[in-house]
Amino acid sequence: MPQSFEEYPFLKNIDTPEDLRKYPVSDLRAISADIREYLIDTISQTGGHFGAGLGVVELTVALHYALDTPRDKVIWDVGHQAYPHKIITGRKDRLHTIRKKDGLAPFLKREESEYDVFGAGHASTSISAALGIATARDFAGEDYKVAAVIGDGSMTGGIAYEALNNCGMLKKDIIVVLNDNQMSIAPNVWALHEYFNALITNPAVRKFKDSVWSKLEHHDRLRLAGAKLVDGMKAVMTPGMMFEALGFKYFGPINGHNVVKLVETLKFLKDQHGPILLHVISEKGKGFKPAKSHVQKYHAASGAFDKITGDAIAKPVHTPQPPEYTKVFGNALLEICRSNPKVVGITAAMPDGTGLNILQAGMPERFFDVGIAEQHAVTFAAGMATEGFTPVCAIYSTFLQRAFDQIIHDVALQKLPVIFALDRAGLVGADGPTHHGVFDLSYLRLIPNMTIMVPKDEQELRDMLYTATITPSPGLSPKGESSEEGKFLSPKRERSEEEKFLSPKRERSEEEKFLSPLGERSGEGSLGGPVAIRYPRGTGVGVPLADEGFRAIPIGQGEMMRDGSDVAIIAVGPLVYEALKAAEDLQVEGISVAVANARFVKPLDTALLDGLAARFKHILTVEENAIAGGFGSAVAEYLGLQQRLHPLSFIPHPSIMGLPDQFIEHGAPAGLLADCGLTREGIRKRVRDLVAVPEPILKAV
Repeated sequence: MPQSFEEYPFLKNIDTPEDLRKYPVSDLRAISADIREYLIDTISQTGGHFGAGLGVVELTVALHYALDTPRDKVIWDVGHQAYPHKIITGRKDRLHTIRKKDGLAPFLKREESEYDVFGAGHASTSISAALGIATARDFAGEDYKVAAVIGDGSMTGGIAYEALNNCGMLKKDIIVVLNDNQMSIAPNVWALHEYFNALITNPAVRKFKDSVWSKLEHHDRLRLAGAKLVDGMKAVMTPGMMFEALGFKYFGPINGHNVVKLVETLKFLKDQHGPILLHVISEKGKGFKPAKSHVQKYHAASGAFDKITGDAIAKPVHTPQPPEYTKVFGNALLEICRSNPKVVGITAAMPDGTGLNILQAGMPERFFDVGIAEQHAVTFAAGMATEGFTPVCAIYSTFLQRAFDQIIHDVALQKLPVIFALDRAGLVGADGPTHHGVFDLSYLRLIPNMTIMVPKDEQELRDMLYTATITPSPGLSPKGESSEEGKFLSPKRERSEEEKFLSPKRERSEEEKFLSPLGERSGEGSLGGPVAIRYPRGTGVGVPLADEGFRAIPIGQGEMMRDGSDVAIIAVGPLVYEALKAAEDLQVEGISVAVANARFVKPLDTALLDGLAARFKHILTVEENAIAGGFGSAVAEYLGLQQRLHPLSFIPHPSIMGLPDQFIEHGAPAGLLADCGLTREGIRKRVRDLVAVPEPILKAV
């Protein structure tokens, strides 16, 4: 990191937009170059969001120069492009801390700066927020400008159009800057961009405009008439047609890297009234040559890289790393699609991030990228499911929240076999609270007809995905009879003596059947509706992967990983392995701990729970999800019901380990998990607390 800003002759004197506005317009190009160079110098050493920020350097400078920020309000969509904004607004000396624990936030954060007018992290929200601010301004009788900056990628989100429509209806003074760089994270799938680009680059249109205007250079009256003609033509021949139909005055497109022209235009527009849309053409990754050929790679750099070549500066690796869950999923889906003609993959503008780029490359006809439109993705999948297909909807856990109504109304209510592959479940690390996937077990568990699987490792992820893709459902034929395939997937087998001891069978009461209709006996359930499979970001735990083929998993059946006598731990996901490590440690201390891998959050393996409740005084659940409404809550609800139904029996109330009722900030995942106690050491300590055994005292040797 640079120890001083002396090598940046202009930037060294700029700490606020007020400092920026002290310079003449003629210096803005050099200032922009300083900012771009500093951004490259810094992020090449730390990693972070990169390409989008490089593409808006001039636009950022122009906005803060032409507008009176922070009195005037600038609202950035998403926020990954806001690094230049942070540099200009008093945070340049802390840019190297971005995305690190206790460092600068990865996106916009109101608590961090008065210039961060509206927090962001998810796409397509800026116009709605800006309109709300403009409306509040008018109610308060105040007078300031409000501008929203939204990329063409975010314009694939339906909320952006809802906001545009409302802007036209309310006719508030608001400026919407459409930053058109043909990209979101992956190449843009916005159909309107193709229309825009065709008009902008059409030689006939440009030649006509330039020719007519030059011939009228000395004829003011004809130029005035020509201007009116151009306005009329613009309504049908330029990208502004749609926006003007929505009630906006359209200006552009203009070069997003001509900072002088941008300032001139913005100064003009801030004196106009009503909704205004400024269309800016920019280049993502501007000024960094490697980004032109690897745009997705340099959307966000995971670590340090060479600032000339763009090559990653590899950290020394002493042992081979397990494959990433994302790649395991992508390879498994491609393998399944090759043998099952009814399975397709759907993503919302994240082919690389979800692993669907593997399907895109191998079987492009079975791959669908709908843009940043999670609601549409889910209902699009539901439509395909009605016609006998099995859509695998791969969406980050945090982004699937945006389609909550569609999951309920369009999928679950109709019992459609849509599979939700929730990547980035749990604490994702550097992207922070806007991207942590810590609520999915809670918001999916409450939905009827939903099956929720949580693999403990990468091989179990493969097997669960395969199990979920068997149609119409693993246990039932279309007529509800047990099919041969279903018998294979959910076999009715003789249980071993150990299983009978751990999970004794008994008849369920009518109240149990009513309150927990999906809580059937282990291995006898079926899907019969949507399935969610949630798995974390990063590498697997390192278990061997099958070279080919899959093992079907009986629905609703967990597995005992280790027996014990003092405490039973029931975990989901990779934390199963942390529980096993803790159990091994505790065994040395004389505490005997059993460990179960629940595998299913819904339906619960009630036979497994009954067996453990009958044997253990202490039960501990472990999950990387919010405690409220999560897996532990489900276990507590079930065991609480059993206690009420069997008041003379002792049924333990589980102790729950999970994530607290608060938004968790950004930082390295391992550190965040440790802070929440979700580690080998944290589990070990909780077990000691349960059995009231103090921490062992280590004597110095």
